[in-house]
Amino acid sequence: MPVIEVDFGLPGVRVAEVLERVAATRGLPSAIVTDNGPEFAGRVLDQWAHEHGLQFEFIQPGKPVQNAFIESFNGKFHAECLNEQWFLSLANARDAIEA
Repeated sequence: MPVIEVDFGLPGVRVAEVLERVAATRGLPSAIVTDNGPEFAGRVLDQWAHEHGLQFEFIQPGKPVQNAFIESFNGKFHAECLNEQWFLSLANARDAIEA
């Protein structure tokens, strides 16, 4: 099942943990396209990807159109969920977003 991981920050270790959970039920693709954020470009996730035969393909900095699907999703998610909710705690945000 797809996952939206909610927290104040997601370092590479957490991204790898989430990908492990997804892989257990859906498997992993051969490649993932991402921006150049530190959670994706760091050593921890690079090593994890290498161990799992997964390639991270990075879009060019400042070119979000190269990953238009996720940019569209992020915009809709902000407009339809995050901008419409007032979260009282991290746990409340996790529950509301999961629902």
